[in-house]
Amino acid sequence: MLFGAILVLSWLILLIRYPSKALPISLAALIGLGLVASWVLWQEGREMRHLAHVQLRMVYDPQNCPANRPLALQLKNGSDAALLELHWKIAAYRPGDSVNLVERLYESPRYSGPGKLLPGATWQDCLPLPTLRSGYRASTLEFRAERLQGSFSR
Repeated sequence: MLFGAILVLSWLILLIRYPSKALPISLAALIGLGLVASWVLWQEGREMRHLAHVQLRMVYDPQNCPANRPLALQLKNGSDAALLELHWKIAAYRPGDSVNLVERLYESPRYSGPGKLLPGATWQDCLPLPTLRSGYRASTLEFRAERLQGSFSR
């Protein structure tokens, strides 16, 4: 923080003392910074548009999944680009409630998808349950994916 303040102060002094030399360099740096920032915002918006078309559904299903992985997952890539990677956290809610019942520990797991998933393709798997707050049974809860982060092919 202090280094940044010193840098800005030095730049202002140079701009005031030598405006004919510092102004063109400052404008070029500002334009370059603006271009980089706009490119980053465009990339993030593109990823968010693609993530909006990804459907991820989870259901507690001990009949069709192994005992140590009773959470059935179905993932569909509804976007027009191949999904390269996907990460998320699982949240659990009582029906009609907005309190997340998953214990948020420091080492809370992040779940990840299948790797490359082509447009329109689906993927199914069984996942382990996250650690729930005491007193709640998984069979009475709704599970959702939150904090989705993904990357798509260009």
